Amino acid sequence: MIMKRLSSLILVSLLSGATTLGAYKLFIEGRDNHNSIVTAAPTNFNKNVGFNGEAVDFTSAAEKAVHTVVHVKNVSVRTISNPILEFFYGSRGSQQQEQIGTGSGVIISEDGYIVTNNHVIQDASELEVTLNNNKSYKAKVIGTDSKMDIALLKINADEKLPYSTFADSDQVKVGEWVLAVGNPYNLTSTVTAGIVSAKARNLENNGLQSFIQTDAAVNPGNSGGALVNTRGELIGINTMISSPTGSYAGYSFAIPSNITRKIIEDIMEFGGVQRGILGVEGSELNSKVSQEFGVKDTEGFYINKVTKNSGAEKAGLQKGDVIKKLDEQNINTFAELSGYISTKRPNDKVVVTFVREGQTKTASVALIKNDIFTTEFKGLELENISSADKKKFHIDYGVRIKDINNDNLKPYYDQLKGGIILSVDNVKATDVESISRFLNKKNENQNVSIQMINGIGQIIQIII
Repeated sequence: MIMKRLSSLILVSLLSGATTLGAYKLFIEGRDNHNSIVTAAPTNFNKNVGFNGEAVDFTSAAEKAVHTVVHVKNVSVRTISNPILEFFYGSRGSQQQEQIGTGSGVIISEDGYIVTNNHVIQDASELEVTLNNNKSYKAKVIGTDSKMDIALLKINADEKLPYSTFADSDQVKVGEWVLAVGNPYNLTSTVTAGIVSAKARNLENNGLQSFIQTDAAVNPGNSGGALVNTRGELIGINTMISSPTGSYAGYSFAIPSNITRKIIEDIMEFGGVQRGILGVEGSELNSKVSQEFGVKDTEGFYINKVTKNSGAEKAGLQKGDVIKKLDEQNINTFAELSGYISTKRPNDKVVVTFVREGQTKTASVALIKNDIFTTEFKGLELENISSADKKKFHIDYGVRIKDINNDNLKPYYDQLKGGIILSVDNVKATDVESISRFLNKKNENQNVSIQMINGIGQIIQIII
């Protein structure tokens, strides 16, 4: 497995995730009770929270949340090599060492489904979940999404469990009070308070997009824990902190509940995440970018390329259009666009509001499946890898070189075609969409350093 590159500012708590378990009550009339999620109060339900005469009371929300958040223990085995001993004793010179990591999780159904971060349970040989009442159970991994860092677990408890309900994270407001619940430093049932500092935060790290940013204190061990509103409803799964030291230094980040819920539903229904894409590539606008593209708008998403045979092309979107809305969601940044699309599936339709030559227009776009999305850079046609590739090479990310249309690379055709790119200029190639976005920022004349797996499974480094 390829080691993850960690940013000096954004540290994922690999050994200490805090699992926020979303409210996953499975209840649909006439269907098995494992097929839907309990949602929160109607979106027109509002509670005024402010600094007037009435003080903010977090006790009810905290009481709800602490019983739905669990402690997750990850037991993994690592092989420690000793070159000297291996020289004399061969493979007997290697030693097996047990490692224990801890994090948090959130119960989302009364029959024991739990959501947490993928990095909390990664490489586990054994998982143990401890409830707030100190009862412990062995946990089974139902499914994972490494791109969005979500994992779904299941325990078989001897009782009906308290569970968290999902709120609509699109309705969360900047400045709104929130609570972070988890197990930092193995301190169980810890609750911290803060406000929503920003929405749709783009960290450009490991493929993750569109975080909720808060100033609620989150430390190692909180990963996978719950971010809840003042009614105790789940609005996000705590997953990252911004810190130069590894401990809390002012900001934390959570995966929005709407994205989490969609991933869980996909895992439950399809066995894996179903991703759709709009079929456009481009840049979010600001004064400098707008001047470069010659457009008046300084907000929105500028379309620089439309994918062939995509829903966007069929709906008539063109290079130069500026996307302003998806359905009723305002789009000012790429994180807002990708975050909204992440809640949709292939074949879902979205109404795109865009500006073309000063006129506002709308188009209904059917999303295409992300697996068929391809792009080309320096004559390399790239596509997403398959489940078979992941299994064969023991990887959970990468993009495949589908074809080569660069005469300078023809001598290396047999070595490159079918190879799997793991990173470009040390940026992880999580999928074609994210690596295409990165490559679009580069000039065709610039050299790029590519780490890849060739057809016989060797990891090689090339410069194009």
